[in-house]
This record gives sequence, structure tokens and C-alpha cells, in this order.
Amino acid sequence: MEITLMHHTPLDVCAHAIRTCWQSFDKSDEGGEKDKALIDRVGNKYKHASTLEHLVYTFYIKGVSRALLQELSRHRIASPSVKSTRYTLKELKNTDPFNEDDYTGANKFIVLTGNNYVDTASIKALNNLQEILKMGIANDVAKFCLPESYKTELTWTINARSLQNFIELRSNKAALWEIQTLAHKLFKSLPSEHQYLFQEKIHNNKHN
Repeated sequence: MEITLMHHTPLDVCAHAIRTCWQSFDKSDEGGEKDKALIDRVGNKYKHASTLEHLVYTFYIKGVSRALLQELSRHRIASPSVKSTRYTLKELKNTDPFNEDDYTGANKFIVLTGNNYVDTASIKALNNLQEILKMGIANDVAKFCLPESYKTELTWTINARSLQNFIELRSNKAALWEIQTLAHKLFKSLPSEHQYLFQEKIHNNKHN
């Protein structure tokens, strides 16, 4: 799994939005410590979390499973643009079949769980799909055979309020192990000056 932060809103934009309410622009320090404290006080301590929606982050997320993608769809206030299986299955079609114990080779296409039974079954599914593709069956039909472990990638845009909710829920040990890893990696990829807004939301566990 690879996470790249492609874009983020500067803190002073959020501080400006908050100061708009009271017309206190003269008290700004252009995103410095005073503005950071203001954002935390209003957005977190006073629970006016709508002000945090002015902070927006765009991530490029690679090497996650379609099972995780399904979990992401439950977080509604976010915008995903996902790698299309309709147009990209040729990368699997043009490879040789995998041995059922060839975890290293199959790792290019599937997320491995560490459970030999599950991972072997995923490789079998991968080979079945590849066979169907080589028969000339259209991707739109063949993709119904995709295993949940099949890797995908996406560009994902989310505001700070929704990201707080995501990190709090998905870094919890009750969440899917893969999405726990994602939550921690998202947090770590944030600019250091932004991390304080999410510090109380992150759960420390073995997937940290």
C-alpha cells in the first residue's frame, strides 16, 4: 500500500473562514500558532466542525484491495476516482498463469492476507479470471469474477471533518485490518502542521 498526499489546503484558509464569522482578520498570524490554536479551539473543542470542511486533502492511494474499496464507499463525504477494471484488465490478461504458491508473483495483482488458504484461493480466482479474459470475454462481463483481494488504486479527496471521522473509525482495532493500515498511513502522510487536528482521533494498535 502506497499513499501520496497530492494536495492540501493551507491552514490559513481555514483560519480565514473562521475569522470571517467575527471579522477578526486583524488577529491572524497567517497560519501560525495563533491561527492553529483558533482552528483547534473552534473546530474541535467548541465542536463547530463545519469550519474544518474548508481544509481539503487529496491522496493517491495505491495497492489496496477491492474489499477495502467497498469499505471506503461507506464514507460518503469524499470523492474517489478509481482505476477502471473495464479498461485495465489487459495487464492481467497479458501475464502467464500463477502457481498457487507463487505469492511473490501474484502480489502484483492481489493483496495477500498472510493466510495460506485464503491467499491460495485468491490466486486460483486470479488464474480463473485470466483464463476467461484470454477466451475473449469482454471485461465488463469478466470482471464479475474479480476476487475481493484484487488490487486497485484511486485518487481520493476528503475534507478534514470527514477525515477525522474516517481516522477515528478506521484506526480502531474493530475495523478491517487493511483499512486500519490505511488510516494510519493517511495520518502519517499529512503535513506535520496539520496532524494536531487528528491526533486525538487516531488509535494506536498493531497496525500502526
